[in-house]
Amino acid sequence: MTARAEHKGSVAFTRRTFVGATATVGGIVATGSLLSCSAPSTEASTTVTLTINGAERTVEVDNRTSLLDLLRERVKLTGTKKGCNQGACGACTVLLDGRRVNSCLTLAVMHEGAELTTIEGLADGDRLHPLQQAFIDEDAFQCGYCTSGQIMSGVACITEGHCGSRAEIREWMSGNICRCGAYTNIVTALEQTARKA
Repeated sequence: MTARAEHKGSVAFTRRTFVGATATVGGIVATGSLLSCSAPSTEASTTVTLTINGAERTVEVDNRTSLLDLLRERVKLTGTKKGCNQGACGACTVLLDGRRVNSCLTLAVMHEGAELTTIEGLADGDRLHPLQQAFIDEDAFQCGYCTSGQIMSGVACITEGHCGSRAEIREWMSGNICRCGAYTNIVTALEQTARKA
């Protein structure tokens, strides 16, 4: 089926252009013949100051920039991984003011003045965080893609006191997916680290 063009002056209007404009703009502004489409401004940006891994960083970002994209694209901290980009896998987990969050689901501009800890900020120089070391000792990863999110969520899980049993650890770590299936060793790493804490 082909779209038929209807011409009004010099403006060609087809079903394809109508649907395209509606999909990309998110809506249309009707002016009599529905031929006039307007897009929201893409020039809006904000300067955001965050304390990231103990260092204050000020970055100008588009208002639509996720915290994940700020970290990876603007600050060049690529340890935080972009997995599903929909909050379902947990690969992008970071600590925001001490709480674990999926950084792909929150806008950077919402967190002016916040304190952020990423996987790069856990170690003390060359000395790994105890949970990082436990992941190595317990062979708690395979491909490693989910590992930074697993560790960040695990640190929060231990701090929150949710390591009373293997079942409790599994429940509180359920937001972090490991496609390789290293769950048993991940739970053991958390269990061992919590026991020593």
